[in-house]
Amino acid sequence: MKKNITRVDALNLAIAALSDNTDAVEVLTSIRDTITKANSRKSDKPTKTQVENAGIKAQLLTHLTREGVRCGDLATAVGISGQKCSALLSQLVKDGQARKVEGAKRVTLFALPDEG
Repeated sequence: MKKNITRVDALNLAIAALSDNTDAVEVLTSIRDTITKANSRKSDKPTKTQVENAGIKAQLLTHLTREGVRCGDLATAVGISGQKCSALLSQLVKDGQARKVEGAKRVTLFALPDEG
């Protein structure tokens, strides 16, 4: 059996196992069809928030240096909250567009990635 089974896969297994119970099969088939229909409507287009965040990330990258900058300073420069700045910087680090640097007094700084 698969490690990562989807809801539709699980419903298909349940439908096959309960093939002699027509009422249960009818209900499970209806649920499966509803999920399949909802999944087909999903779009690969980014959401409004994702588009806004992409612009903010670009602004954050323009303020980064090789030595590193505090998240609070970046948030002030871009005009966003410290929490949002931290979340977006974490995404940039995860994507390899920025890196974390330990500054004086164990303060975390964010910097441009190493060249090379």
